[in-house]
Amino acid sequence: MMNSYSITFDPLIGETLLILLGVALLALSALAFLRRVRGRWFRLGAGAALLLAAANPVLLREEREPLPSTVAIVVDRSQSQRFDGRDAQTDAALSGILERLQRMPQFEPRVVDSANSAASGETRLFEALGEALRDVPPSRLAGAVLITDGQVHDAPANAAELGFDAPLHTLLTGRADERDRRLSFTVAPRFGLVGQPLDFSWAFEDAGGDGAAANVTIRINGEPVAEVQAMPGAVTTSAITPPVAGRNIIEIEVETADGEITPANNRAIAIVDGIRENLRVLLVSGEPHAGERAWRNLLKSDADVDLVHFTILRPPEKQDGTPINELSLIAFPTRELFVEKINDFDLIILDRYQDRNVLPLLYYDYIARYVEEGGALLVAAGPEYAGELSLASTPLYAALPAMPTGDVIERGFRPELTDLGRRHPVTRGLDGADQTPPAWSRWFRQIPVGEVTGVPVMSGVDGAPLLVLNRFGEGRVALLLSDHGWLWSRGFEGGGPHVQLYRRTAHWLMGQPELEEERLTAEGEGEALVITRQTMAEDAAPATVLTPSGEQITVPLVETAEGRFSGRLETTETGLFQIGNEDLSTLAHVGATDSPEFQAVTSTPEIVQPLAEATGGAVIRLASSSGVRVPNIVPVRGRTAAGDDWIGLRPTQDSLLTAVNRQPLFAGFLGLGVLLVALGAAWWREGR
Repeated sequence: MMNSYSITFDPLIGETLLILLGVALLALSALAFLRRVRGRWFRLGAGAALLLAAANPVLLREEREPLPSTVAIVVDRSQSQRFDGRDAQTDAALSGILERLQRMPQFEPRVVDSANSAASGETRLFEALGEALRDVPPSRLAGAVLITDGQVHDAPANAAELGFDAPLHTLLTGRADERDRRLSFTVAPRFGLVGQPLDFSWAFEDAGGDGAAANVTIRINGEPVAEVQAMPGAVTTSAITPPVAGRNIIEIEVETADGEITPANNRAIAIVDGIRENLRVLLVSGEPHAGERAWRNLLKSDADVDLVHFTILRPPEKQDGTPINELSLIAFPTRELFVEKINDFDLIILDRYQDRNVLPLLYYDYIARYVEEGGALLVAAGPEYAGELSLASTPLYAALPAMPTGDVIERGFRPELTDLGRRHPVTRGLDGADQTPPAWSRWFRQIPVGEVTGVPVMSGVDGAPLLVLNRFGEGRVALLLSDHGWLWSRGFEGGGPHVQLYRRTAHWLMGQPELEEERLTAEGEGEALVITRQTMAEDAAPATVLTPSGEQITVPLVETAEGRFSGRLETTETGLFQIGNEDLSTLAHVGATDSPEFQAVTSTPEIVQPLAEATGGAVIRLASSSGVRVPNIVPVRGRTAAGDDWIGLRPTQDSLLTAVNRQPLFAGFLGLGVLLVALGAAWWREGR
């Protein structure tokens, strides 16, 4: 408790009248002095006493309670603080500082944790410091303490920009001799043609290293494709070829060095959207029919498709006397298409095709081999598939997923999705499929088959397979067991999703990643990692996530649609996450891809040292041979506020007024006595 004294006035009359009386007193006194009137000093004293009594002077005694000084403690909780035991050093330092401040009631600690910025991935300690001191008057700030590894990305240019005049101290985590490698892209294309090499440029730094070369591994979609040696600081260019259309993850990783504080930034990724050159599709129609136009119109409407279409108008054995000049001028180039250039096609469609000696039997074997080695085949079957000239009777039978029974069903039925079809990405979510029965028109012909190899995704009469998808070797095959899909394109009975069905089927055959039955993807959304699992199974196991800091987290996956499961992980970390689920794995980046948090992770005093020195503070490294060294705290008054093993804080002079005692000086006998003495002295002098 502190006391202070002061004198104030509480006039008994109005201030204006009091001023007029004072002026009158001065005028009369001046006149008396000019005329040398006897007793002029006593008259002035008596008048002054009366005027002072009217002004009513009051003695004030204020009782004040000293206010504590605020000490701002900003704790760096960014990702780099989790490396190499820095988090333990941080906790020990915070505990030690708070323990010392508890023994000093004149100081009031205010602790604020600061994690990475969600938008930029930066460590913004001074922004957190400003928020913590928003309601603290500058005069009450004793000082600020930062507990950090020194990698701060919002440090002001000079001490004047801090906004306060108090010592700034930094307790530095980490070791002075740390080593860290960091790899980053200098050139990373975002788009590229599938199968065409792209030039990626990259380099790695080796802070605290010996400058020796290191092995660098290049992966595409998780598969290693090359390993090279590179020197630190040297820009290396590598030709990398996107293998598939859509999302390709290019990953480059430098090997971990001995004694490196973290491998989290040894890897860099780039996402390349693979773009196919125009897909080459060969459509061979065995005979003119209504469904031929549906296939042709669909493929011609796709700007990414180069279509080669042939229709067999008459078989070679047909002899009807038609003049040569009335026959087609273009001979069917069988050898060129099915021997020389068969591998140039991304998809072959045999539409109601039958073996009528147009192709030699050996060519069917070429087609089967083309599929087995990675090609795609779609067979749109009609009645001919059940006849003697069926493709099932050729060497192509090895690639076909179902053999015909020899019958043809000709009656109305409504195509439906099978249980597997509701989960398969080709047929899942087709327009109208969510109704029972589906809001599709009827078809009127189906080719029954025996045992099916592959996945029947659509069914027809009595649940018999209608569309079968299968993998054969490295390639894919689709078998559509009806030639009445064109009814949907004509709008018969309301039509159906023929464009969706045909296009998805064709794209699945050509290996479109989005249509893979088993697929794991992940992407960053703000401060969250969103995981998506596509599977034909009825449920999905939890995903395993390895964070940039090395923590392993299990994320449950919840079904959001048939065959589709999702999980979400809220995280404060930025950087590259590794996600695994059963035998699938993927990578995803959360936050800014060039996050400053991983551009430099070694502990350094260089950023905060100028500010500490300008404010009289210090930078003290916590690590010592005996463990964590927490400095002592000393109250100081001068500019210098730090020593080798101590930091100083300046107590405030501010206080809180708790009570005020008023004592009028001219009240009671004291005031009466002064007036009597003054008047008596004046009377006595006049009487002489």
